[in-house]
Amino acid sequence: MIVRTLKQIHKMAGGLNDISEHGGIEVHGVSIDSRNISKKNLFVPLNGEQVNGHQYVEMAISQGASASLWQEDVPNPPKGVPLIVVTDTLKALQHLAEGYRNELTIKVVGITGSNGKTTTKDMTAALLETTYRVHKTSGNYNNHIGLPLTILSMTEDTEAAVLEMGMSSRGEIEFLSKLARPDVAIITNIGEAHLLDLGSREEIANAKFEIMVGLSENGTLIYHGDEPLLQSRVRDKQVSNRILSFGRSDTNDLYPLTIKQEKDSTIFTLPETMGEYIIPVLGNHNVLNALAAMLAAKELHVDEESIRKGLRSFQLTHMRMEMVEGLRGEKIINDAYNASPTSMKAAIELIEDLTGFPDKYLVLGDMLELGPQEQGFHEKIGELIDPEKINKVFTFGELGKAIAEGAGKRFSSENIFAFQDKNDLIAELRKHAKANDVILVKASRGMKLEEVVHALQK
Repeated sequence: MIVRTLKQIHKMAGGLNDISEHGGIEVHGVSIDSRNISKKNLFVPLNGEQVNGHQYVEMAISQGASASLWQEDVPNPPKGVPLIVVTDTLKALQHLAEGYRNELTIKVVGITGSNGKTTTKDMTAALLETTYRVHKTSGNYNNHIGLPLTILSMTEDTEAAVLEMGMSSRGEIEFLSKLARPDVAIITNIGEAHLLDLGSREEIANAKFEIMVGLSENGTLIYHGDEPLLQSRVRDKQVSNRILSFGRSDTNDLYPLTIKQEKDSTIFTLPETMGEYIIPVLGNHNVLNALAAMLAAKELHVDEESIRKGLRSFQLTHMRMEMVEGLRGEKIINDAYNASPTSMKAAIELIEDLTGFPDKYLVLGDMLELGPQEQGFHEKIGELIDPEKINKVFTFGELGKAIAEGAGKRFSSENIFAFQDKNDLIAELRKHAKANDVILVKASRGMKLEEVVHALQK
């Protein structure tokens, strides 16, 4: 984490007041949550829609914070408290992170894309950890607040950082890329997430391609080479950086020759390499995530043996293709963190391709933020499900009904169940699920379908 005197913090954050009285105080790390203050933290009060963080400054100090920022237009700053007055506390947080990033001698891998960002981040970090001291984005700290906090939480001996960059509108990735200044930029794919905000996949591609703005002059772009929207942007923008691609087709720099699904892992082979690569997670789409991570690791000079070791040992972030066991011995794939048509299709194909399970069930909920075409996207997902490979389909939510309607075109009615009440869904699942069955649970985060997973485990 950042360790600086208050005098240094004052300069980096753009302080406006005289802090000579407190300039020698040391700050160890930054927090924006007064409930989670560590000793010697700098507290950064942010003005939210519901809560103004300035009302918690004195509480943060009493709980061990060394000092706090204070926005100049907020009245009644507390007396006798070490404060750095700034024009805007959020911008000051970002300036502080930028200053700290500029002082660090590290290699940075920046990752964006519609799907697979977090998995690719976890894989890339696992590969780099075989060779470097690595820091990576924690949880969903991937936006204009989270990325500065991630940078400020790095120790000064960090050698490589893997930073996830999320967005909901144009300009956000550009800002994050300028802040992170990646040496390697990865674009995992272009999907349908954020159609509600951006209107088209073309605009989504433009937004993701903003990661190039902060890429170092000698940096490398790694992108999904099977995506025409990315192919055209690489070509039309005449990118001067080193370019590498991954994908399923043999036109890419890295592509799989074979992919084999096991019960709890995926095995794949590559051209011109000996032996198999093993990742402890299911799904052909995760092989593509692994290829992106491998290209990044190779760019940072991680050797072949370390890459294989890192792939075998990496751990997924919670609720992303997480295999857990239900009370009756059923195998549950908890992928309830997020969903889009692209990721939903990939997860369904994964379950369809699995063998060795008595019965296979899908539990699918609403995919959010898809804009005016959302009904059609959900119905199309239902139509894609193969009744020869899936036994029963359970849906949850208003848009989930459209998935059930689409599935109804191929499934008999007794194998489709649509619910608006989560407890009713759980009760019906319990009637059918038995030992060694496999159940996929997937929806957008707002649907909280992990509650279904937890119920089946109790």
